[in-house]
Amino acid sequence: LAKKKKKPKLLNKFDKTIKAELDAAEKLRKKGKVEEALRAFEALVNQYPQSPRARYGKAQSEDDLAEKMRSNEMLQQAINTYDEVVSLPNVPSDLIKLSLKREADRQQFLGRMRGSLITLQKLVQLFPSDTSFKNDLGVGYLLIGDNSNAKKVYEEVLSLAPNDGFAKVHYGFILKAENKIAESIPYLQEGLESGDPGTDDGRFYFHLGDALQRVGDKEAYKWYELGYQRGHFASVWQRSLYNVKGLKAQPWWTAKETGYTELVKSLEKNWKLIRDEGLAVMDKKRSLFLPEDENLREKGDWSQFTLWQQGRKNENACKSVPKTCALLERFPEATGCRRGQIKYSIMHPGTHVWPHTGPTNCRLRMHLGLVIPKEGCRIRCAQENRYAWEEGKVLIFDDSFEHEVWQDAESYRLIFIVDVWHPELTAQQRRTLPAI
Repeated sequence: LAKKKKKPKLLNKFDKTIKAELDAAEKLRKKGKVEEALRAFEALVNQYPQSPRARYGKAQSEDDLAEKMRSNEMLQQAINTYDEVVSLPNVPSDLIKLSLKREADRQQFLGRMRGSLITLQKLVQLFPSDTSFKNDLGVGYLLIGDNSNAKKVYEEVLSLAPNDGFAKVHYGFILKAENKIAESIPYLQEGLESGDPGTDDGRFYFHLGDALQRVGDKEAYKWYELGYQRGHFASVWQRSLYNVKGLKAQPWWTAKETGYTELVKSLEKNWKLIRDEGLAVMDKKRSLFLPEDENLREKGDWSQFTLWQQGRKNENACKSVPKTCALLERFPEATGCRRGQIKYSIMHPGTHVWPHTGPTNCRLRMHLGLVIPKEGCRIRCAQENRYAWEEGKVLIFDDSFEHEVWQDAESYRLIFIVDVWHPELTAQQRRTLPAI
C-alpha cells in the first residue's frame, strides 16, 4: 500500500483561531474568483499582519491574478509576498517550504535565475535533510550554466540518497556534458529505470542513447524506442526535441519537394563563385574557420565559417565573401531561418562524425558540394547511405533524423551549408518561433 501523503500543516496556533475567515477567502480563490479572493486576503493581512497563512493566501491570489492578467508586474508582487511569508514569526515549516518553492519557481518563470538560486539556497539551508530541495538547487545551477556547482549538489544528494533517480539522471547528464561518456551511462540508465518524478524527459533518453552509441552499444536503440513510445521523439530516427507537430518528416528531400527550387538553382548556378570566395578565405584567413564545437567528432578535423546564425547576418564574415552573401540576401527562407545557419564547412581526411540528431524539425539542410574528393566521403541519414556530394550539386536532408558522416578521402572536402525553414511552416510560425 502506498503511504498516504501527509497533508501539509499550514496553520500555526494563531491562524487556527481565524480559520473560518481564512477558509472563506480560500474558497473564493478555489472558485476562481481571483479579484474577490485577493481583496479578502488583503483585508486579512491588514487586520492580522502576523498571520502567515493570510499572507500566503495573498501571495497565491496575486499569483493567480498575474496569470489571468498576464502581468509580470503582478507576478513580481506575488514573489515579494511569498518572500514576506517566511520572515513572519512562528511559520509552520510546511508553509515555509511551499512559499519558497513557489517563489523560486515563479522567479525562474520570469527569467530571474540568480534570484531563484538564492531562494533555493535558502530552502536547502533551512531543510538540509530534504534532498528534493537540493535536487531543485542543482537544476537552478544548470539553468545558469553553472555545471560544476550543480555537479557538487548532485554528488551530495547521491551520498545521502544513493538511489535518487532524479539526482542520477542529472548527474549523468553533467558527466556526459563533460565528455565522460562511459561514466555517464549507468547514472542516466539507472535514473531513467527508477521512474522517479522528473526523470521521464526526452533529453535523458537522447543523451543515454547517444552515449551508448558512442561506446558501440546497440542497446542505444532500445532507449530511443522507449523515448519514442513515451512521446519524446517523433520516431526512433527523428529525435529532435524542439518540434512543431505534424510537419512532413522524411530523411531525404528533392528540391521540388521543398518548393525552394529558385534557391537551389541559384546555388547550383553560382557554385564556382561560392567555392572561389570560400577558398580565398581558407587561404588568406584560415583563422576564420572555427573547429566544430558541439563535440560531434569521434576523430579528425572539421571546421566551419559561419555567415548567418539564427537568422542574423555576420556582417564581418560577409565582408570576406561579399558575392556569396549578396546572392543569399534574395532568399529569406534561408537568411531568415532563426533555427539554422548558413556556413562553409571543411572536413579533412580521417574524420568521422558520430551519429547525431539536430535540435529541431523546423528546418531542412542543404549541402552544396564545392570541393569533393573522388571517393571516400559519405553521409548516412536514418537508414539510407548516400555516397554523397557532387561538385555544384545540392543535397537536401532533414537533420532532425539521425545522420553520420565519414571522410576517408585523400584530400579535404569543402561544402556550403544552407538551412531553410521547413516548407510547411506558416508565415506566422516563421515570424514567431524562437531562435535555436
